Amino acid sequence: MDSKSLLCFSILCFSLLPELSGVVRVSAGRGSHRHRHRERRSSQSLGGGELWNSNPRKLFVFGDSYVDTGNNRKPAAKSWQYPYGVTFPGKPTGRFSDGRVLTDYLAKYLKVKSPIPYKWRKVGYGQLKYGMNFAYGGTGVFNTFVMSPNMSTQIDFFQQLIGELTFTSQDLQSSVALVSLAGNDYSVYQATDGSAQGWQPFITKVVNQLEVNLRRIHGVGVPKIVVTALEPLGCLPSSTVASSFQQCNATENQLVNFHNMLLQQSVAKLNSEVKDASASTFILLDLYSSFMAALNNKGDHLGNVKFENPLKPCCVGVSSEYSCGSMGSNGEKKYTICEDPGAAFFWDEVHPTQHGWFAVYSALQANLKQF
Repeated sequence: MDSKSLLCFSILCFSLLPELSGVVRVSAGRGSHRHRHRERRSSQSLGGGELWNSNPRKLFVFGDSYVDTGNNRKPAAKSWQYPYGVTFPGKPTGRFSDGRVLTDYLAKYLKVKSPIPYKWRKVGYGQLKYGMNFAYGGTGVFNTFVMSPNMSTQIDFFQQLIGELTFTSQDLQSSVALVSLAGNDYSVYQATDGSAQGWQPFITKVVNQLEVNLRRIHGVGVPKIVVTALEPLGCLPSSTVASSFQQCNATENQLVNFHNMLLQQSVAKLNSEVKDASASTFILLDLYSSFMAALNNKGDHLGNVKFENPLKPCCVGVSSEYSCGSMGSNGEKKYTICEDPGAAFFWDEVHPTQHGWFAVYSALQANLKQF
């Protein structure tokens, strides 16, 4: 979600507030030596479990930078530039974080390895046995400012591989799909003369297309599809910088809740269409509540890991014209990094640190165990 820096739409969206009451949410439960120590602890704490009775053997991922593990262009994308990847594995791997992202934690929960990015698909069958990641940082349900494939195109890639028998129907029978995106769509809408009156129909349009795409993935043959609710965009550092990282933007989060309410309705509708299903085929993973649980508890549920100021990013540009990873014309760093990324929830202006993602994953445990 590179461009998930949405929004400064507090005034623009005021007229939508009456429609946003009574929102329904899925509940969620609650390279130095120092870096290596935290990395070991995080690796040991990834956890395990089963999302449903029959363990899946493949994970297919569709979305943006919250789940991208290396599809963006190398070395142009900042996810391929230092200090991204400084905590894990110690160098940039195309992940928009200092280490692991949501895909890695869900893969571990499902007891499979994080699937190979689509751009590396020609490396051989041995690398394909865990599925494939089609997610691209900065993209959306629809086209965004970046030249990365949107969700529909990512599904096209998937279907093409099935047609080429890279993945067979038997492969799909033991698979699960992870879908996580939409924030970039709202960034683009805000930046391209979006009006207050237009927010509600545009959010509806985004969720309706998400529903079409989810139905399409299932129609290809994937038996279980996990789709994430939208995270609290009003709590991203790109938004909280206006309050010196002290408080979330409530109006932005109300709009997120409207998106999530519609998405929950779509998931219920899709499940009602599945015949002879003993359990939910479409599963809503509540990132909103899990983000808020991690931020409000300041990481207390992780024991000795606490986020002292959870809204403040760890890696920032030295001025407003620079961002994390920026370099000057002479190769000098134009960014600063906090002393300990393991004590920060956010890595840059929109993405969590590895420990931030682990806190979110921990808060999602009750949500996961429902299935």
